[in-house]
Amino acid sequence: MTRLFNDPSNFPEEARLGLVAANRDKLMAVPGGVVRSTRSEPGTVAVVIGGGSGHYPTFAGLVGQGLAHGAVMGNLFCSPSSQQVYSVAKAAHNGGGVLLSFGNYAGDVLHFGEARERLIAEGIPCEIVLVTDDVASAPLEEIDKRRGIAGDLTVFKAAAAAAENGLSLEAVVVVAKEANRCTRSFGVAFEGCTLPGADDSLFHVPEGRMAIGLGIHGEPGISEADIPTADELADMLVNRLLQEVPEGIEISGARVAVVLNGLGTVKYEELFVIYRKVDELLQSAGIHIVEPDVGELVTSLDMAGVSLTFFWLDQQMEPLWTAAADAPGYRKGSVKPAEALDPAEVEVVVQDAIPEASESSRKLARGVIESLEVLANTVNRNCDLLGQIDAVAGDGDHGIGMQRGSKAALEGANEAFNKGAGAQTVLQWAGQHWSDKAGGTSGAIWRVILKSMGESLGNDRLLSGQRLAAGVINARDQVMAFGKAELGDKTLVDVLAPFADALSREVEKGGELVTCWEVAALTASKAADETAKLLPRVGRARPLAEKSLGTRDAGAVSLALIIQALIPVLKKCEPS
Repeated sequence: MTRLFNDPSNFPEEARLGLVAANRDKLMAVPGGVVRSTRSEPGTVAVVIGGGSGHYPTFAGLVGQGLAHGAVMGNLFCSPSSQQVYSVAKAAHNGGGVLLSFGNYAGDVLHFGEARERLIAEGIPCEIVLVTDDVASAPLEEIDKRRGIAGDLTVFKAAAAAAENGLSLEAVVVVAKEANRCTRSFGVAFEGCTLPGADDSLFHVPEGRMAIGLGIHGEPGISEADIPTADELADMLVNRLLQEVPEGIEISGARVAVVLNGLGTVKYEELFVIYRKVDELLQSAGIHIVEPDVGELVTSLDMAGVSLTFFWLDQQMEPLWTAAADAPGYRKGSVKPAEALDPAEVEVVVQDAIPEASESSRKLARGVIESLEVLANTVNRNCDLLGQIDAVAGDGDHGIGMQRGSKAALEGANEAFNKGAGAQTVLQWAGQHWSDKAGGTSGAIWRVILKSMGESLGNDRLLSGQRLAAGVINARDQVMAFGKAELGDKTLVDVLAPFADALSREVEKGGELVTCWEVAALTASKAADETAKLLPRVGRARPLAEKSLGTRDAGAVSLALIIQALIPVLKKCEPS
């Protein structure tokens, strides 16, 4: 259990600031994460890594000479927002372009991808390499759907060493992709982790059993088995990874970097007992082990679990793996001390200015804030329900994430309104604050929803049924284009799309706005219930799709509840 915290919602930020305070010779805090506090060679590639907090030393603990130049830090187990990725990348940029690397999770793909487009638009070359090492999360023929777990370390290490050697962005990308191709991981868990302030773990494993094929965000394993002896576990992990040796590698005589990783509560002595057998098995197979790492390297708060990673080496990869590195959470060899960087030299991204707004839009902005208050209250009332639904096949944090995001959205909206913003800007600020605080896929999607609605309402217009319906249609189109989800994928889109269509049809008939919304809200509620019949085709629930059959999608349910709760607010409006 995570016992030591203040306000649970501030836990990731306070941990970040504490980490920087303890490592000022290596780290500097910037909005959204950390960067090196030492000077890098001008013109070299900046390797920026990131993901949710709760995995120390990944990600922020891997920033330093010979390793990453910056790490973006999202909320606990949630991807950082695109604004945070952009902010860290700008601060870390050395003039040679930026490589963004992270585990293959839907929210991270969305946020990092959007940040990449923004950087490129500003003339900063930027590429992405996903880590897809987890053999349990998808079959080999669908390797692009696999998630990233402890293999993050090997890919980041190789890419960063290549960048340190002065390779071009294109060459660093080639190295990172090859490192990912040659990395495989497999793990088990004995108990789930507990988020700060939570009463219980994200999932439980029956006494005397272990979950096979764990995720590092609280996702349950794909199957269960009795807990074996340490030697039997080592044998199972090694045999599974030897079943999938990358193409072009002969086992006998091969050279491999081995990472035996504890996820939080499996401690070093236990790991050493397991590694003893791993070493014996690999030597018996004629495999040469190169600089193995045994310890807590990619954790999940207090999860009781262990994973094994093989990084198959060749003449190009081995020097990159053995190259010196000096980061707070990972040291290897000896680096030449770098010059300290003056904080004034680091580019810090600031909040956009507030554009002018008409008095009518300011009045509408008050209604927007009232709607956001209702939204946040609705989420608070249903937080536990949403978490329970999400825990069936996901990581169980949808309710908490929506709670964090909606609270932040309301704070952002009030801040913008108090600075004179109109409806569009209030919604944009609300969406950005939601995304920054909550992260994850839902954070990205709700930012798009609020931004899209704002684009239709504008900063100088009155409310009308046609404009509101157009905003919902705009939100649907942008969410589907941004998130790539389609009808039937068992996501929020399965409610948003039919709701948008229904509202547009009713408004075209010329009915009162409230009546139109009420009819469309019924459609949304029915659509949310219908998601129980679907199997997830995207997102973290996909590997455990069968478990979710008969359970509604959490994102669809939360949207339907919010739509229904907004009816009283609309009754106070006077659209023209």
